[in-house]
Amino acid sequence: MADRSGGRALRVCALYPDLMNIYADRGNLIVLERRCEWRGIGFELIPSGLGEELDGERHDLYYIGGGQDRDQRLCAEDLLSLKAEALRHAAAREAIVLGVCGGYQLLGSSYTLGEERIEGVGLLDLQTVRGAGERLIGNVAIEPAELPGAPPGAVLAGFENHGGRTTLGAGQAPLGRVLRGHGNDGRSGFEGALRGNTIGTYLHGPLLPKNTWFADWLIARALGLDPQELAPLSDEVEDATHAGAMQAAGV
Repeated sequence: MADRSGGRALRVCALYPDLMNIYADRGNLIVLERRCEWRGIGFELIPSGLGEELDGERHDLYYIGGGQDRDQRLCAEDLLSLKAEALRHAAAREAIVLGVCGGYQLLGSSYTLGEERIEGVGLLDLQTVRGAGERLIGNVAIEPAELPGAPPGAVLAGFENHGGRTTLGAGQAPLGRVLRGHGNDGRSGFEGALRGNTIGTYLHGPLLPKNTWFADWLIARALGLDPQELAPLSDEVEDATHAGAMQAAGV
């Protein structure tokens, strides 16, 4: 089956790729690139770092990974002062906005560390507080919310390592239900957040190499396709990687 992307390229913007990448989550971008390349779909990757304007119209997918607290503060300030309006515009026109770990926290309303409150861009209705307890660390698996076109029974598996406890607002949907692991706060049974095409999650390790079905879902969604319209790939290695991540999480 040939893909039906119509010759379009997937246009990706990586926000702060030099600072927000402490968990090797640049691997997520590599997976998107390779899976497009193998299907003959073009791929464009543009970084947007500190002090650089953001184009809210140009890209199909906007990605921000995780970083250390100091770097997250710098990115939060830059995001609010230079990029927030453009990112909100991108989300409003239903481009994919994907935040992982620290990037997930910045998509919410705030991240509080002690007496310091770091403002987020507010695309997701959630707040994160750096708790005094132990970090939430370990393998994790979640049953995702209904994602149009996703494989039946699909599971997201990965690794979490975060000191923040994230609380969802009353009307905010989670990305999924925790099967194994801690999730947003270790208590609610929820992981991540989902609003339209804006997605936040603590799953890394990185996320997409362990869940290529989700990478394909993101590609298709960003290009305005059903995932079934993408040409199938030979995914023996990828399927084994996913199975290993599931096994590590105890699922």
